[in-house]
Amino acid sequence: MLLNERLDLVAGKRVGLITNPTGVTSNLSSSIDALFALKNVKLVALFGPEHGVRGDVFAGQKIADSTDARTGVPIYSLYGNRRQPTPEMLKSLDVLIYDIQDIGSRAYTYIYTMALSMQAAAQAGIPFLVLDRPNPLGGNLIEGPVLDEKFKSFIGLYPIPYIYGLTVGELAKYLNEEFRWGANLVVVPMLGWRRDMLFCDTGLSWVPTSPHVPHAETAFFIAATGCIGELQTLSEGVGYTQPFELIGQQWIDPEKYAASLNALSLPGVHFRPTHFRPYYFSLKDQLLAGVQMHLTDSRAFQPMRTQLWLLANLLKMYPDREIFSSRRLQSFDRAMGTDQVRLKLSAGESPEQIIADWQSDLEAYKSRRAKYLIY
Repeated sequence: MLLNERLDLVAGKRVGLITNPTGVTSNLSSSIDALFALKNVKLVALFGPEHGVRGDVFAGQKIADSTDARTGVPIYSLYGNRRQPTPEMLKSLDVLIYDIQDIGSRAYTYIYTMALSMQAAAQAGIPFLVLDRPNPLGGNLIEGPVLDEKFKSFIGLYPIPYIYGLTVGELAKYLNEEFRWGANLVVVPMLGWRRDMLFCDTGLSWVPTSPHVPHAETAFFIAATGCIGELQTLSEGVGYTQPFELIGQQWIDPEKYAASLNALSLPGVHFRPTHFRPYYFSLKDQLLAGVQMHLTDSRAFQPMRTQLWLLANLLKMYPDREIFSSRRLQSFDRAMGTDQVRLKLSAGESPEQIIADWQSDLEAYKSRRAKYLIY
């Protein structure tokens, strides 16, 4: 859309681009190459989020500045010693562009790279362009606790729900207006996207957003097990061939666990007993047993409800196991955006009561969100 309909936004300008491998045109050409090839646009700088501009760095690893081998354009890391562009980096730019595919859940660093970069652009007095992309969870799913700011981190900086039901362009509008950053924000909208569309409905090809999000459907799984993975007392499949699709440990009885979950009739998902051995990362080389999630209806699936029941049933079945290990409690609470989920589950409170407790916050969020919808 930028190249075909809104070239006026970049024509004759010095451009900075925040991107990664998901920054592609509909025919999978890199946004870097597409902008670099334009004769009346000067691509001056690239900015890389977590995992880097080329997506080849493991989660959490700091990244140094470098130079793009293909274009010779300098790459400034936004996931190293700094998290946002400096005034020095922006003084040679006329416009800063954000072009990264989102996954629709709060505990993902790219949206905070966007937010901090938008603030830096506002301070530098240059426009901030967001090239909008589909939310793979659709535009209607809103679920989970709203972030308690006592638990803010780079996997949750602002009080939004865990699953927020906005495209990245809509989220940029929400953050800019709600927090009064005053950025000169321009969202280049998609053509033909509807709120009821999942990624599979778009006809677009999925490019992995990070090494453990290989498929569009993985966005649903990461929303259902990502917080659990922070504990590292259970495997969520990262390190095996099905990242975020599994829950396993050596001591789980897979048939009993699957039966307990299927008895709940949770919407859109079926649990199959399984065994697996991670090749790397948490619980590497250990033979684990547990369940694989199979999505039977992605539109009906409720990832956060599922996540709470995955934990609640294990806590009930194995009360003597240290699922909430003290070593990683802070990481879990930061990802969840609150300590109340952990504390209430540990006290034996039902997931359904926990879900009921966060509904008033979600209703207030939905009311605020409504004015920022583009589609």
